[in-house]
Amino acid sequence: MSRTLAAILGGAAGVMALVGAVIFLLWCLYHKKSVSRTSETGSSETSVQGRHAGIELSLQEARRFEMEELSLATKGFSEKNLMGFGKFGEVYKGLLNDGMVVAIKKRPGAPSPEFVDEVRYLSPIQHRNLVTLLGYCQENDLQFLVYEYIPSGSVSNHLYGPGQTLDGKLEFKHRLSIALGAAKGLAHLHSLSPRLVHKNFKTANVLVDENFIAKVADAGLRNFLGKVDIAGPSTQVTSDEIFLAPEVREFRRFSEKSDVFSFGVFLLELLSGKEAAEPSPGTSQNLVEWVQNTQDYANFASIVDQRLGSSFTAEGMEEFIQLMLRCVEPSSERRPAMNYVVMELDRIIEKEMNLTTVMGEGTPTVTLGSHLFRSAK
Repeated sequence: MSRTLAAILGGAAGVMALVGAVIFLLWCLYHKKSVSRTSETGSSETSVQGRHAGIELSLQEARRFEMEELSLATKGFSEKNLMGFGKFGEVYKGLLNDGMVVAIKKRPGAPSPEFVDEVRYLSPIQHRNLVTLLGYCQENDLQFLVYEYIPSGSVSNHLYGPGQTLDGKLEFKHRLSIALGAAKGLAHLHSLSPRLVHKNFKTANVLVDENFIAKVADAGLRNFLGKVDIAGPSTQVTSDEIFLAPEVREFRRFSEKSDVFSFGVFLLELLSGKEAAEPSPGTSQNLVEWVQNTQDYANFASIVDQRLGSSFTAEGMEEFIQLMLRCVEPSSERRPAMNYVVMELDRIIEKEMNLTTVMGEGTPTVTLGSHLFRSAK
């Protein structure tokens, strides 16, 4: 009896061990397949969550560049390659050994693991309407950020900069398309888990490629800058401060809705072709204050960019202005989410394309003046 019982128990233990081994093997295979599938999708969510969980898992590893390579790419950081200056520092155009053209941002800074962590967090975040962060370098008490190069420059330059464009690429439909692309870029940042707030959105940070596709630049750049002093309310508002929502200027309270406010100011600059910090016609108010206090749509005719000519319909322009006004609401709770802004711009573009196609290109559809818009009720 005892021998039979022992044999039965031994056999059962063997079977249990075999079943356990099979289950473990199947779990390993499933886990490997799951990781592989995540990599194939190109989703940035895994890497974003990884940063906050202390896991160095990214779908596109941030490249660590050597300073010698960046120096060769910019011909010793020559003035000929200097494109401008930003919050991070000097910005150079560079040509890497592999033939890739890049934009290199340079500033003084001691080596910091937090700097590298931030690059690893941001570089996997990719979208058609976002400028990609390719990598970094920390050497000789200097810090570098390496981005993809966007050839046609910023929207601000085309609107009112020294290289402003008058070749027809900024008629109303093109401005709507640029606005939609930028909105999609911001909406993607807000859709990440955890959500990423841009914190520095402005017209100068919306770039356009050779096909005039908008790409939002400098997402998360304030994370590199650390604590940034933001001026409180003032009668003298700089071109950068004008994009800050009231709650940011007063309480440094950044959120997705503060990005929406900045986007509304961007729409205002697309509408007027001017810097929003400039005084509105005949008043001492800047353009943002003016639109927030204007009740009659007819008054908006005075700030519409004259270069738009007759390239828009009154209906499309009025809906564009209504969306802009919702975005620059002083109360953050009354501003729409970026997903809603994307849907509205998409709808306005489709309607505008249909209407202008029916009427024909170049057909005068509106007259600039007091009868351009209906009076607000």
